[in-house]
Amino acid sequence: MIQNRVDHLGTLLGLSDSQKAGAVKIFTDAQAAVQAATADAAATHDALAAAVKKNDIVAIDQAAGTLGTIHGKVMSIQSKAEAAFYALLTPDQQAKFDALPHRGPGGMGPGGMGPQGMHTGPGGMARPNW
Repeated sequence: MIQNRVDHLGTLLGLSDSQKAGAVKIFTDAQAAVQAATADAAATHDALAAAVKKNDIVAIDQAAGTLGTIHGKVMSIQSKAEAAFYALLTPDQQAKFDALPHRGPGGMGPGGMGPQGMHTGPGGMARPNW
């Protein structure tokens, strides 16, 4: 998935082989960090669902807070990866990149940035694919 994304950006922006290699490393490292940050997300979603069924307001607040923290970490990881990728680009490539339709946490080009990617959840808020 990452290699396909980098190949696509390479075509759009005219990336050199060294820029492509740098981008693969950046996005691979980000994907590993996202996976670590989201390791407990499924259990927290389950805890939230159980708390809703019990009308346990304290547990709802705790689970929601935990999920918010995870979401914030994911957005930070992905935005830092985008910043590192953007820094690899020449000024001409940055101008081309800036002209692309942007989606995802930091606005990363077509298709979203994804190590994990983001999609829209209830209320239109972006959330990670857990």
